[in-house]
Amino acid sequence: MITLDSSAIIALLDNREIHHAQVRAVVDGSAETRILPAATLGELGHIVERRFGYRVLLGFVSDLAAEVYELDLGIEDFERVQELIARYHDLPLGLVDAAVIACAERNGGRVLTTDYRHFGVVAGEGRITLVQ
Repeated sequence: MITLDSSAIIALLDNREIHHAQVRAVVDGSAETRILPAATLGELGHIVERRFGYRVLLGFVSDLAAEVYELDLGIEDFERVQELIARYHDLPLGLVDAAVIACAERNGGRVLTTDYRHFGVVAGEGRITLVQ
């Protein structure tokens, strides 16, 4: 299983994004379940529509409906999310990144992201591994 951060989804959608080929290679080269934490959806919907327009947003929603990603609600993760936000408030880590980390910890620890600044610090704890 691999947990995707919002930045990985954006990189997949934007072939001009510097990490596009890298993220595409990971996704295309793996039959792993692609987990998308529900906490990312608001952020993703906003960024995708603003950056790429409603047609790309419709395509992303179509992928969600087709279960290209396994949507993970992560209700049981909120205690860990709180711990992460408090511990890394100086980054600041934030709700979405903390939810991605908590979800990944529960699902094998592998995270696909292009946000190495935030996730790299947390990966130092040894509970998650960044996929590259």
